[in-house]
Amino acid sequence: MKGQSSKTGSRLSLKLQYTFIFAGLMAGIIFLTLFLSSVFLPRYYRYSRLKDILGAYDMLVSMPQGDELYDNLDDLSLRNNVSTIILSEDSSVKYSSIKSERDLELVLLSIIFKNPLEAQEIEIVEEQDDYSIRICKTAGNEYLEMFGRLEGGNTFLFRTPLESIDEASGYAARFYLLTGIACIIPGAFVIYLVSRRISKPILNLSDISKRMVGLDFDARYEGRDAAEISLLGQNINTLSESLEKSISDLKTANNELKRDIEKKEKAAKEHSDFISNVSHELKTPISLIQGYAEGLKEGICDDSETREYYLDVILDEASRMNKLVKQLLSLDQIESGDDIIEMQRFDLFEVIGTCLQTSSVLIKEAGISAEFNEEPGAFVWGDPYMTETVFENYLSNAIHYCKDVGDGKNIRITFVRYDKIIKVCVFNSGDHISDDQMPKLWDKFYKADKARTRAYGGSGVGLSIVKAIQTSLGQGFGVENVPGGVIFWFEAEGVSK
Repeated sequence: MKGQSSKTGSRLSLKLQYTFIFAGLMAGIIFLTLFLSSVFLPRYYRYSRLKDILGAYDMLVSMPQGDELYDNLDDLSLRNNVSTIILSEDSSVKYSSIKSERDLELVLLSIIFKNPLEAQEIEIVEEQDDYSIRICKTAGNEYLEMFGRLEGGNTFLFRTPLESIDEASGYAARFYLLTGIACIIPGAFVIYLVSRRISKPILNLSDISKRMVGLDFDARYEGRDAAEISLLGQNINTLSESLEKSISDLKTANNELKRDIEKKEKAAKEHSDFISNVSHELKTPISLIQGYAEGLKEGICDDSETREYYLDVILDEASRMNKLVKQLLSLDQIESGDDIIEMQRFDLFEVIGTCLQTSSVLIKEAGISAEFNEEPGAFVWGDPYMTETVFENYLSNAIHYCKDVGDGKNIRITFVRYDKIIKVCVFNSGDHISDDQMPKLWDKFYKADKARTRAYGGSGVGLSIVKAIQTSLGQGFGVENVPGGVIFWFEAEGVSK
């Protein structure tokens, strides 16, 4: 590309190309004119002189001799420089177009009596019964002469000088050359101005096309010059608009395709991760159930207490598997939109109070102090079952991750009201969550502390369900580190009083 650019840059501009072409054409025309003049001008001159004499002869034979004829011959002599003399049968002069008729008379008599004058060179041009045409050179002069005999015995002579046409053509050639050289310089300047005017719209179109190559379609041709160039400019404008629209459509389609590919890749990865995580989550309870069931079958445990322990493990793991399957089914229904959301007006205080009462045994066994002082009447719009599921997941996390950080284990549920939104905050004392873990908490099967999650039977699906429910309800959710612990929060649409 670099070599091509330098090659293009070394070319002459369009204006100079036009100037050189037209200046060369003008010079060529001048030299061609000189050549044609030097070759054909003498012939043309002789042909014209011959035509004048033949015209005079036609006049002479077609008109009766008299004053009218002689007047016409006088005009011919003045107009075409054709000298005429007519002699009668007795060699007396009947008519002469010049005053010094003696010279013409002597010439005609020398012809009649075939007694040529001295130092004459004769060249016969045409010989007929009634006349003869010749070129006569004498004493440095050259004449074209026509003589013959008329009806009634009169003789005539037409004579016109043939000036040195070769010398005259030489002068003319030099004159043409000088005037041509004098005209080439101003002519080239005029041609440059004209070519500049002609090339300007073409260069403008070239600049527009270069910008189009760079995908810049803002340039437009505004010229109103020659019809063809203007039409070309309008076509380029139309092409620019079409290309811009096509490229825009192509980029839009390409972006859509990219998003579709990314969605498919993400869905494929999520599907693969889902299968892997489900397999991993089910692997441990299935192995435990299988192991303890085989132990019971083989009679490893003899006493009833051991058998009861084996059966409890089997039941616990089966319950864990049942809970995981239900959570996964619920999550799939919510994310796919198959789960119907029943928007109702309900008291959020009652829902949370019921959940706390249900979990009171677990809270007491964990030695946690739970605080919830909100007054009844916190009505909101939403799906009571889904809202209860969100709170249960938050409360379950709070119970199992609650720690004593100096003031005992504490859980506090508070409401924050603003505009038409009620924000429910679930605080538990304990360790902070690292910044890099916070965004991952809402991913399926993600466990910040896998050992503790396994210990209390967590599957890593609960917060994913929270995310799916709140997204389907169009409400916010999140987690924050606060002094002494962590707050998980969700929002609900409040009912105006």
